[in-house]
Amino acid sequence: MKFSRERPVKVVMLGAGGTGGHIAPHLYRLLYALERPVRFIICDGDVVEQKNLVRQNFIPADLGENKAKVLAERYSSVFGTETEYVPTFVESEEKLKELLTPQTWRMGAYRDSPILKEMVILIGAVDNNRSRQLCHRVFYEAEELVYIDSGNGEHTGQIVCGVRSGGRTMYRPIGAVYPDVLKEMDKFPTELSCAEASVSAPQSIAANITAATAVVDLVYNILALGESRVRQVTFATTSVNVRPTLAKQRRKRAA
Repeated sequence: MKFSRERPVKVVMLGAGGTGGHIAPHLYRLLYALERPVRFIICDGDVVEQKNLVRQNFIPADLGENKAKVLAERYSSVFGTETEYVPTFVESEEKLKELLTPQTWRMGAYRDSPILKEMVILIGAVDNNRSRQLCHRVFYEAEELVYIDSGNGEHTGQIVCGVRSGGRTMYRPIGAVYPDVLKEMDKFPTELSCAEASVSAPQSIAANITAATAVVDLVYNILALGESRVRQVTFATTSVNVRPTLAKQRRKRAA
């Protein structure tokens, strides 16, 4: 599928932990290299804890600080971009739709310069299916949206790229590829008790980095190359195996 290489870009990432923390620095670098207006908004209501230092992209000096704030301030300042973050969990359709609403930009200093609407990319780096269900609903109500969802366990994981364009679903999102995501009734982060919040599915730094790399690859193809055929990626770190699922190419008719 083809994507514009001229339109302004807004990336909204939900989750700044195991995977999101490793996505952030590389995505800031990628956006910095684009010759067009860019925005990157990181959303997470969690704070850095001692246990996070083992596999997440934080250091002891970050302890007690909001994860989204740490990443946004650290890397936006390095690359000279605007610092934007939401230090709370996004758990309502209204809030998510507000974040995903595209702005328009005048692409030049003159009155007759073209005005273009932002291309919006939603990255789901969350660890619960309630948040995925929220993103799923908002995706299908969007006229245009790229929704990349990442999920992994200790040694395996998957990344799914859903695309809406012109009010049509071009690539299916995570909830359509893995329907069980829509059935599981877990909780939003703010609904968890302290005991529940302290217990999570085991993950490894290798799985988090592999997932983050696949997400950045997808965004690079979309924004820098202007084309991506990848609908889904599955991986296993124990066998160092990464397997994509590609969209079928249409056969060209003979002249």
